[in-house]
Amino acid sequence: MSKERSDSLFLLIKSLKKSEKRYFKLSNEGTDDAKYSRLFSIIDQQKHFDDEEILTKDPELKPQQLSNLKAHLYTKILDTLRDYNSSTLPNIRIRDMVDHAEILFNKSLYTQCADIIKKAKKLAIKSDNLEMQLEILKWEKQMLTHSTKGGLERTNKIIRETEETTTRINHINSFSNLQYKLQAMYKKIGFIRHENDFNEINAVFTANLPQFDKSTFSVSEKISLYNLYIGYYFFIQDFERGYEYANKLVALFTGNKTLIQSRLETYISSLNHLLIAQNKLLRYREFQNTTRELRALNNLPSAYLNENIRLKLQKYTFVHEFNRLFMKGDFQRGVDLMDRIMPGIEHFALQLDPHSRVIMYFKTACLYFGNNDFKTAIIWLNKIINSHEVDVREDIHGFARIVNLISHYELGNMELIEYYVRSTYRFLLKKEDLHQFQKYILNFLVRLKTNITEQELKKRFETLRDNLLMLSKDPYEKRAFLYFDIISWLESKIENRPVQDIIQEKASVRLTMD
Repeated sequence: MSKERSDSLFLLIKSLKKSEKRYFKLSNEGTDDAKYSRLFSIIDQQKHFDDEEILTKDPELKPQQLSNLKAHLYTKILDTLRDYNSSTLPNIRIRDMVDHAEILFNKSLYTQCADIIKKAKKLAIKSDNLEMQLEILKWEKQMLTHSTKGGLERTNKIIRETEETTTRINHINSFSNLQYKLQAMYKKIGFIRHENDFNEINAVFTANLPQFDKSTFSVSEKISLYNLYIGYYFFIQDFERGYEYANKLVALFTGNKTLIQSRLETYISSLNHLLIAQNKLLRYREFQNTTRELRALNNLPSAYLNENIRLKLQKYTFVHEFNRLFMKGDFQRGVDLMDRIMPGIEHFALQLDPHSRVIMYFKTACLYFGNNDFKTAIIWLNKIINSHEVDVREDIHGFARIVNLISHYELGNMELIEYYVRSTYRFLLKKEDLHQFQKYILNFLVRLKTNITEQELKKRFETLRDNLLMLSKDPYEKRAFLYFDIISWLESKIENRPVQDIIQEKASVRLTMD
């Protein structure tokens, strides 16, 4: 077994929950395969994978056997995990039943095969697993030659169901293909920057959206369609329409325990979409209710909470708790929370995909900025600015440089301003993201002199605020205000008050109207 495969075995064992380890050991105790249980226990106790230590601790294991034993152990663990999870994951049960049906068919036990296929179909329909329904229909067609029941009527029914299921799967593939195409474009540029972006995105959307009649859709088709619409409307900054479809998506799961259990990851993502829309639209009370729904999922039985699910719950809980604090302008509490979790934050960040990681860095920087800790804000901004992943969310890379400039201004690093302005200009021009918003701020900062009078400085802040307020009404320039509340910062400079106080006052007014 190669070193890479040995490492895979080691990581697989280390990923297991206590209950999964116990289940594996119980499944292998007192059998001829006890050596696998011993090998499992030795590797489980290791801090780093070491073949020599294994052979020393269990002399019965021979060096020439070890490679094959490790390979078989890897497969046995996966088989055990499948058995362990079969009671909570319907898709595993369905696949097992179809596999059993194939074995029975090959033994010419057609009646038994038909009985299992019938049960599998019922479960596949209940969980709306279209791919498995199609696989089951294939076996039903194969069984037609071994059954006298139904005749032509049954044959036509199976053919009709196959055609309907294939059509549904084709719909889902069309919707998801388009969704991922738009998602890839969004991960590169972020929210649309200008009319050309809108025209390009809209052309891709309309050209690839198939004709359909939603009234006949299954739950799976609706999930795929709503996810597509949410991604599209978020991309073009139409958060009201995105909110509408996020509500529809969550509503599909409401009260449907079977659907939630079989598609828990999709349900978590649907709550995340709704929270994003509620945050953008400042629907604080709704946001609080949806957050409670998300956090309640942590109380599900541990069998449902695999590592992938746990990471998703952790990521979204983290992100939306900070979004909540941003909505209230409570940066001090956010910083206190960040200080408590700081020891594990870098490990957490490395578990995230590059897109989620750059968003986390930017939000964290803005959190410290809002609490007037500009030095720490710059540390987090530099994680974005110095990153090699500049083609992921180019918009955030651009705004990280803007907030970095403002942070240096707050720290009085005037000697650096001119250099950073030139650097930011070059970056934005290269990424074709230099718009009026950025020009106003860069021109404002580069014209600042240390000997400017306080009265003149205040006047310049007021002029910049007025110019930016006009831009906030522009459908393409307004995206800038989604990243950083620069208007509140300018008002804090004009009124000589902490920016946190300004944002909290605005939040208080919004909450009375919510």
